[in-house]
Amino acid sequence: MTQRKGGSAFNPADLLAWAWRNRPELWLLGGIFLAGLLLLAFGHIAEEVLEGDAAGFDQSILMALRDPADPAQPLGPAWLVEAARDVTALGSYSVLGIVVVVVVVYLLLIRAGAALWVLTSVMGGLVLSNVLKQAFDRPRPDLVAHAARVFTPSFPSGHAMLSAVTFLTLGALLASLHDSRRLKVFFLGVAIVLTVLVGVTRVYLGVHYPTDVLAGWCVGAGWAAICWTAFHWLQRRGALAPAAKDAIDEGDRADG
Repeated sequence: MTQRKGGSAFNPADLLAWAWRNRPELWLLGGIFLAGLLLLAFGHIAEEVLEGDAAGFDQSILMALRDPADPAQPLGPAWLVEAARDVTALGSYSVLGIVVVVVVVYLLLIRAGAALWVLTSVMGGLVLSNVLKQAFDRPRPDLVAHAARVFTPSFPSGHAMLSAVTFLTLGALLASLHDSRRLKVFFLGVAIVLTVLVGVTRVYLGVHYPTDVLAGWCVGAGWAAICWTAFHWLQRRGALAPAAKDAIDEGDRADG
């Protein structure tokens, strides 16, 4: 570990905190760069799917998750399949809709400008997901029996995309409310784990190809990065209502 003058140890986290306070434009550029990389990855996956080059990869992963003696059944005991259905429901319109409504109402009650941002981010992701599904119109996997009911085209995975948009948006919002790095890592970590679990269960249940989920993750995380970057840019310019943390502090003082 490098040493500063006076013998104090150099801490990369301190440098990041300094950059956030004094060079917010670096973080904005970083957010744009991250969004660009994720959308570029989505474009590459989409190209592979359209050209048929991803078929072998998709089929091998799907079949690897099936019982060799009975390909109609996913690997593992019956309780695991049922648990996968429960987990995959976390990315459904119903569950995500309830979560978003509760969060938005809460933010409105504390007069936080983040309420409109959360609603815009999630609704924008929902519209984008449906537009992409109709544009690509990829049929669902027919190699294995579906262990859950489906109603829309396959690419990209709506569950994977919307869970990425919603959980990453809310995770970033919760992380912004706390100064503790441990809590920031915890909230973002939970958001990422939930997003990954939803996507993996879609493949395990046979309702999506792996490339559907990968594409959903990429475009969902990319959209979340764009929305978070726009939120901070507007906030820095004073064009947005107070941050959620400020609103919570004001609400606590008023209640006291």
